[in-house]
Amino acid sequence: MNSHYASQSEDIELIDNPEYTSNNLSTTASNTNKKYDSDTDMEPSQRKKAAMAGKLFSDQLSYNVSVADNSSAANGDLDLSDTEEAGHVQDTRVKRALKQRHIGMIALGGTIGTGLFVGISTPLGNAGPVGALIAYIFMGSIIYFITQSLGEMATFIPVTSSITVFSKRFLSPAFGVTNGYMYWFNWAITYAVEISVVGQVIQYWTDAVPLAAWIAIFWVFVTLLNFFPVKVYGEVEFWVASIKVLAIIGYLIYALVIVCGGSSQGPIGFRYWRNPGPWGPGIISKDVNEGRFLGWVSSLINAAFTYQGTELVGITAGEAANPRKSVPRAINKVVFRIALFYIMSLFFIGLLVPYNDHTLSSGDSYIASSPFVISIQNAGTYALPDIFNAVVMLTIISAANSNVYVGSRVLYALAQTGNAPKQFAYVTKHGVPWLGVIVTASLGLLAFLVVNNNANTAFNWLINISTLAGLCAWFFIALSHIRFMQALKYRGISRDDLPFKAKLMPWGAYYSAFFVFVIIFIQGFEAFTPWDTTTFFTSYISLILLVVVFIGCQLYYRCRFLLKVEDIDIDTDRREIEAIIWEDDEPKNLWEKFWAWVA
Repeated sequence: MNSHYASQSEDIELIDNPEYTSNNLSTTASNTNKKYDSDTDMEPSQRKKAAMAGKLFSDQLSYNVSVADNSSAANGDLDLSDTEEAGHVQDTRVKRALKQRHIGMIALGGTIGTGLFVGISTPLGNAGPVGALIAYIFMGSIIYFITQSLGEMATFIPVTSSITVFSKRFLSPAFGVTNGYMYWFNWAITYAVEISVVGQVIQYWTDAVPLAAWIAIFWVFVTLLNFFPVKVYGEVEFWVASIKVLAIIGYLIYALVIVCGGSSQGPIGFRYWRNPGPWGPGIISKDVNEGRFLGWVSSLINAAFTYQGTELVGITAGEAANPRKSVPRAINKVVFRIALFYIMSLFFIGLLVPYNDHTLSSGDSYIASSPFVISIQNAGTYALPDIFNAVVMLTIISAANSNVYVGSRVLYALAQTGNAPKQFAYVTKHGVPWLGVIVTASLGLLAFLVVNNNANTAFNWLINISTLAGLCAWFFIALSHIRFMQALKYRGISRDDLPFKAKLMPWGAYYSAFFVFVIIFIQGFEAFTPWDTTTFFTSYISLILLVVVFIGCQLYYRCRFLLKVEDIDIDTDRREIEAIIWEDDEPKNLWEKFWAWVA
């Protein structure tokens, strides 16, 4: 290998001796990169030298790892069957094939689905338009800081399933493995939620085909879709997310027209904020004020489910081309996603649909209770409910596709670190972790739970399980970032020198960690008033699983509860990224420039 590259370049002299290690190559490549701000500043010979340094570092790193693995195997520390079976070498690397526009649009609208289009009916009915709006703004502030924390870490160390990797490196092996399996469980259950709703959306038009048949059809379709290369996933999500964005913007414009009197209802304005009122009827308590407060608290749980997936960009960092450019730009879009899609949508929904509209609690199907569809029907706009229903169906399929993608990558990351069976790290020739796709998709079969006389009960059961698991992941992100900042301070590294610096830190991380921790424990309060065993386990089953898994991991690893600051690893997977010179495809025409601007 050494003589091969030495013959290709006279500018880089590769000394073939044991002292010339990957550290030398890393230094060469890193120094070359720092010397020039961009490729355009380099002379052709200099650009060639920089590129060769980066390539030599990558190859030498792989060579050193191979030598180390063989050495370990010789000492009995490693079983070569981890990478070879019957003489066949298993590929265990995913592909960095997601472009800037893919990452940007995934961050903008990647996992918008049932939580927004269907799930906001419950908080509107319980807390009223103002109470629900305040709940969503409050949760939006929390998820904003969560994504800021993740963005700073994932840009500095861009790895696949960074959410689970960071908790292992910055907290402890026990926390990392626990978070990994719980986060996978979250997305596998969410997949079941999305698949369970697709058939109900179609039943808006016809019930000629049984619901179970639709679930089976779309389960097979979405599962097979995840076996295509990641660039196909990126393209599908890019275009579907574009449709979501356009549909929501279109709805906001439509809602503004209706509010101002563009329908047979006349000018609506704040009519429904006056009658029946801005605050909902509340829940549980006979005291009006106490009941309204409890209704607001319950809205936080629905808001948490709606916002799930906003952190998805952290999962895609390991498959992003030029992650230190694409990930920060995507993270910065989160605030627009929160304000435009969630807050503005809920604001107009609250103006157009009174909280006491009986269709909000429709038990026929969940799509029948979608406030978006209800507001359009109330305005008497023909054909538009069908069009919007089709958009909802498309977005749910897209969200389900993302669920399987995320779940499979989490299992892949666990296997890469030796915390899951090695088979989960095997990928197809296109870089798809096929076993992770199969196992994640298998939990989607829980969608068949809704095939009974009360689909809403099963749907709420799945939502509660998935929401709590997602909240736990958010808590670990904030806690990991706190430890990450402590490690930087210990190393003497200024956050000002990072590729992306999170805003309002460290207070933002403490703020989000505290409130997520509180919500995790109070989210099942309805089980205690009065006591209901089924509701209790439905609300806290994810937390119970987390504790059980953590205790098992703690006993297995026998590690410290939290790693010492000096033992925190912030170098692995970072240095090879710093040695790479990324070549971005510049937009060549007006169409490409438009999407580059959007993304």
